[in-house]
Amino acid sequence: MIVNTKCECGHQNHAGTVLCESCGKPLYDEPGDDTPLEMRYDGVARRSQKANPSVLDRVWNFFSSVKVAIYLILATLLGSILGSIYPQENTFLNIDPAKYYKDTYGWTGDLYYKLGLSDTYGSWWFIGLLVCIGTSLVICSLDRVLPLYRALSKQQIRKHLNFILRQRIVYTDTIVSADSKPVHPEAWVEEAAAKLRKRGYKVHTDGSALLAEKHRFSRWGPYVNHIGLIIFLLAVLMRGLPGWQLDEYVGFLEGEPTKIPETHYYLKNEQFNVEFYTEDEMTEKFRDKGQTVAKLYETKAVLYECTADCDGTGGEPKLRELSRQSITVNHPLNYKGLLAFQFDYSQTPRLLSVKPLLKNKQTGQSYGPFTLKMKNPVDSYEAGPYKLQLKDYFPDFSINDKGVPVTVSNEPNAPAFVFTITGPGMPAEGQAYLYFPREIDKEKYSQDKINGAFGSVWDISVNSMADVEIANYTSYLNIRRDTALPYIFAGGGLFFVGVVMGLYWQHRRIWIRFDEGNKLSLGAHTNKNWYGLRNEVAGMLNKMGIEVAPKQLANEVNKS
Repeated sequence: MIVNTKCECGHQNHAGTVLCESCGKPLYDEPGDDTPLEMRYDGVARRSQKANPSVLDRVWNFFSSVKVAIYLILATLLGSILGSIYPQENTFLNIDPAKYYKDTYGWTGDLYYKLGLSDTYGSWWFIGLLVCIGTSLVICSLDRVLPLYRALSKQQIRKHLNFILRQRIVYTDTIVSADSKPVHPEAWVEEAAAKLRKRGYKVHTDGSALLAEKHRFSRWGPYVNHIGLIIFLLAVLMRGLPGWQLDEYVGFLEGEPTKIPETHYYLKNEQFNVEFYTEDEMTEKFRDKGQTVAKLYETKAVLYECTADCDGTGGEPKLRELSRQSITVNHPLNYKGLLAFQFDYSQTPRLLSVKPLLKNKQTGQSYGPFTLKMKNPVDSYEAGPYKLQLKDYFPDFSINDKGVPVTVSNEPNAPAFVFTITGPGMPAEGQAYLYFPREIDKEKYSQDKINGAFGSVWDISVNSMADVEIANYTSYLNIRRDTALPYIFAGGGLFFVGVVMGLYWQHRRIWIRFDEGNKLSLGAHTNKNWYGLRNEVAGMLNKMGIEVAPKQLANEVNKS
């Protein structure tokens, strides 16, 4: 069992520490071992190296393993590949995925759907893998950054001789002046410190000992990477929370404000335009095939904000206009992060409203007109001296097996209105009248026959198509809003900063100490670019009057 160890310098080290955290003396190496030291964390122990770990420690050890992190990343990449084989079902509009995959891709598509791969990126196992990767990043970082911080923030200037001589860059010699007289160690150290400062080193001295280092910040580059990735993953996971992301495909019928899901906005498709290339504009390839090629899809959109009655219980919502924009392919509506992309369209002629008149067939007199909407009609209308009270409304009129009028759906595919008409010449209790705005429905359900004798005298109808509002197209828009996107960019930017920190700078350290007899011992370490550090050390020694080539500083060539 590894226990806390006290070094001969008097420092009490943490359990599992390989080098003394103060002087750097190797604590467990065999006498005479002169192989270069493992300097990744200056020998400071990590929690994952704890002896006799508890259950919590075992969980910590599992997620702190780089090998486990790599396996988790590979599993996530494999899941992403599987999710990219066929289109994901969240990209469909008005399509039953259970039938789509089987009809389009055969048995492989059916298996793909049954395995849940059609919703890979929203599945519990994929989200679980992202959570595990994030947990691994956090624990890996804490397991390594805390020991590294402890080692770098409490560096002793005078290091143990064995620590210096077991670096990968080493130089030892007895220093004398040009006239063979002993050199004053403290003066020599101060002169060397001045030369190292000119090279950008931050130098600390303690009598005849020196510690010079530069670019320590580069050691935190990998952990900045981890922080960036953690922010990125958290932002991706937050997309699954309500209000953080909106990615819906919504159909907008011309002339009818439609609520955008999960928002207080309404969007109105005022007019949809589609243009096609003429034969002269098309290439010969398309002309030969007889294909029609769209030139322009355009939705003239108006964005509203609901200010009152947004739940629809108090009548029609009160809307305030915010923006008017034309939406074309690759040119979405953009309002404060809310985007509406042109996705598709369909030609769906539908009656929106009519402006009929109340007509007396015998006298030829007509009263009105009044505006009658096919969706959410009001309860009362006036036509001259007459009042029409809406008693019943069937958006999609039909008659069931028992002969009772019913509505098949809430969409106004075959609207029917039952009015009670009061006024001059009408019964005191009013006269019932069934009105079908569409001529085809009047014939199909025999409106005149149902209205009987009253219908032979009175009629509700429009004079011309100018009094009829019809929507010809439904424009399908992809509505997007991503609150997490700035955090995703921030995480990606932070990751890039960490890459630059670790790629373009290296943490370089030089230790010098003098012992009795003016014996100089120099050791140097860097996390990469050893050749560059050897050149710097050799250049400093040459300026101090010691002729030495960079390759002579390598530990495998010059061992003490």
